[in-house]
Amino acid sequence: MSKMKFEMKNIFKKFPGVLAINDVSFPVKKGEIHGLVGENGAGKSTLMKILCGIFPVNSFKGHIIIDGEKVKFSDINDSKKAGIGMIHQELNLIQGLNVAENIFLNEEPGFGQIISFNKMYKMTRKILKILDLDIDPKEKISNLSAGKQQMVEIAKAIKDNIEILILDEPTSSLTDVEVDILFKFLKNIKKKGITSIFISHKLKEIFKICDSVTILKDGKSVGSFKTSKINQDKMISLMVGRDIKDMYCKEKHTLSNTVLEIKDFTLRDSKNSNKFIFKNINFQAKKGEILGIAGLMGAGRSELMMSVYGHYSGVLSGKIYINGNHVTIKSPGTAIKNGIALITEDRKLYGLNLLRGVDENLTLSCLDKLSYFNFIINKIKEKFIVFNSIIKLRIKTPYPDTIVNNLSGGNQQKVVIGKALNTEPKVLILDEPTRGIDVGAKVEIYRIINELVKNGVVIIFISSDLLEILGIADRILVMHEGEISGELSSREATEEKIMQYATGSV
Repeated sequence: MSKMKFEMKNIFKKFPGVLAINDVSFPVKKGEIHGLVGENGAGKSTLMKILCGIFPVNSFKGHIIIDGEKVKFSDINDSKKAGIGMIHQELNLIQGLNVAENIFLNEEPGFGQIISFNKMYKMTRKILKILDLDIDPKEKISNLSAGKQQMVEIAKAIKDNIEILILDEPTSSLTDVEVDILFKFLKNIKKKGITSIFISHKLKEIFKICDSVTILKDGKSVGSFKTSKINQDKMISLMVGRDIKDMYCKEKHTLSNTVLEIKDFTLRDSKNSNKFIFKNINFQAKKGEILGIAGLMGAGRSELMMSVYGHYSGVLSGKIYINGNHVTIKSPGTAIKNGIALITEDRKLYGLNLLRGVDENLTLSCLDKLSYFNFIINKIKEKFIVFNSIIKLRIKTPYPDTIVNNLSGGNQQKVVIGKALNTEPKVLILDEPTRGIDVGAKVEIYRIINELVKNGVVIIFISSDLLEILGIADRILVMHEGEISGELSSREATEEKIMQYATGSV
């Protein structure tokens, strides 16, 4: 049996009014990749911040034992000396500096105050080679993709002689290729006896890379398992505290009249008229229907729906019909007036004002309905809409004016949905609505979607998760290279058939 590398024993951590960690014991063997899962707010990140010294020894109760010895960390520097490195979900890079400068920030090689840049670039290339990354050490961070920035964050952590590497949602911004590179790296350092803690909402990744897993719920540990001894259904059940026989809340929907019809939709590149973003798109969406849109990255799914919503770059042709009437939509404002709402793929960038309250975000889309003379807000009506949204969508927030950035990812997504619903749409387009949220929040989103369909809202659901789209959609359109390559009913759809259409193999 492998030697125990570390153990967190009987850990308690309180925040004002909240017991965040409640008597958690967390043992991990040397050289294993150990998964840590749970809903948002379950205590995963808090537990790891205790381990790496962000929360110092006097701020919690319990013990940290490394290689059989009790240790006490006053700050992150103490944990670094003990060989612990943590890669946080939120990037901690300085955009104006280059790759090497970020990796060696405050630890630059040289003599006194004179930095040896040649040595620093040489050391950076060596680290990047370990990660199989083709990045110029002199490249400014702001010029890199989000995925490559994440890999630089990993390079920054491994430059020290680490023995325990903590990764908090490390794949959230990575492409499939970058994920493969990361997993290859984790397997390589595992061979060297380095222990990794892998936090992720993507349960497939837990089973793919982790030897064992600990499941947290409401600040408590509900069990540690070898990944070979537990399945995904059992893991989900332990995470949310109940059995999920049908995670996607699949319901039988009664379809009626056509609400949205798209005819001959084509978007050409504004600089090259021979280049198509998508072309010859024709489809209908009926009342009482969840219409799924599947396809590989770059197939044109998001661009198509953004164009329906009136937000596009290029030369657009084609027609949109709402309840049989031809409408002209050239901006999101005209889309909303015609009963179309869109929830974008990136809620933080396009869906929310993160520095404002839940209440302001929920009513941002319907200020015209709340105002007198376009500038005086009816506070009574505003409060009614806000409280109705919070109750209806089960948004967990301490107060209606709580800053949105302080909510969990799942509750942020509910605020985005609430904002869209307050426009009273006939058609609601959801682009990757469950990306980056925990499994419990996903179930809540599915419940909301089914309620909306019952109330007559047409749902168009874009997802890269094939199991999700199979589980939620009544009918699936598959896109390949800007065209609809196939249409499948829920009864005939399978992962294999969708992939055949998505890759142009049919």
